Amino acid sequence: MKTSIKIIHWLPRIMGIIAILFISLFALDPFDSELTIWQQITGFLMHMIPSFVLLTLLVVAWKWEYIGGIIFTIIGLGLSPFVFIKNYEMNNSIWTSLIVILTITIPFVLVGILFIVSHLIKKRNKEVKEN
Repeated sequence: MKTSIKIIHWLPRIMGIIAILFISLFALDPFDSELTIWQQITGFLMHMIPSFVLLTLLVVAWKWEYIGGIIFTIIGLGLSPFVFIKNYEMNNSIWTSLIVILTITIPFVLVGILFIVSHLIKKRNKEVKEN
């Protein structure tokens, strides 16, 4: 496998892992000294549900790049309006809400696009080798 194909193969996977780890940081909110340990663990696990779902989708994308790429792109684009509206209601700032969108949902769109590109490049490379 050429170096450029290896980079395109691994880039969406690594970016997906990093994006999921970033989302997982928000699960640390429930750790508060006023809560019991069981309340903290329950809150942590509840906040980790999105990360578990995204991790499952990453496993799917790892196996079937094209399908996973479409799913990640849809998730990123589909959640953007909801995240924007929620943040705009909290801070009444369009620019802050746009920065939140760029930070939270757009990385998943990029991961999805990169999975699709990786699939298409591998498919084209396979067809060239067969001919």
